[in-house]
Amino acid sequence: MLVPLLGRHVEVVRLSPAAPRPGTPPVVVLHEALGSVSHWRDFPQRLADACGAEAIVYSRLGHGRSSRREGPYGAGYLEEEALDWLPALLESLRVARPVLFGHSDGASIALIAAARWSEPPAGLVALAPHVMVEDEGLTGIRRAMAAYDTTDFAERLARHHDDAPGVFRRWHEAWLDPARRGWTIEDLLPRIACPVLAVQGEQDEYATMEQVQRIARAAKDVEVLAVAGCRHSPHRDQPEAVLRAAAAFVQRLR
Repeated sequence: MLVPLLGRHVEVVRLSPAAPRPGTPPVVVLHEALGSVSHWRDFPQRLADACGAEAIVYSRLGHGRSSRREGPYGAGYLEEEALDWLPALLESLRVARPVLFGHSDGASIALIAAARWSEPPAGLVALAPHVMVEDEGLTGIRRAMAAYDTTDFAERLARHHDDAPGVFRRWHEAWLDPARRGWTIEDLLPRIACPVLAVQGEQDEYATMEQVQRIARAAKDVEVLAVAGCRHSPHRDQPEAVLRAAAAFVQRLR
């Protein structure tokens, strides 16, 4: 469905679990930089079933079937999503104190939200989060740009977005901007009051384990899961391991 929000429309899907567990908070699923509702495929339903909780999945502005976004990202586009769009969406849906489940950019948005909201989420699962810029990430983006021009990458991306070229362009231009080289949210991490499960693939092509280790050193209640045989998308490369860990984490929050 399309939800009216801040003068635009946002694509939202609400998924009920096969066997609800009373008292379990809903899980809000935040996609990666090139993601959308459909990009997750069946994982959100599997997550809902594993946790016994409703899963709420949405496409950020400019992604999926949500309203198009004009122009490039601003320097604070992750902060804008965490502090403006996501709270407005949750208020519109009448959802309070969910678990935030984010991947990549979505994980960074969840971390910012957990640190800056006046009432923190019930918990936070961060898959392959960014807390600072690494050379590995910039190299990975340049490889993706080459693949976009020489493979069927663009065609595959277009299956999930009304404006796939815009999604791809805004992503690589934002992260490769020299002015972004010093970006970090490390100063926010000590302010995260909710429990955190930080998941990182050991073969992540966009980041090193230092990303989640910095979260573990700075935030108060952090469990780190390093996943072997896994690149930047743990929910695709090792879905069973992620589902087990997420289900155990969410049930601990009850």
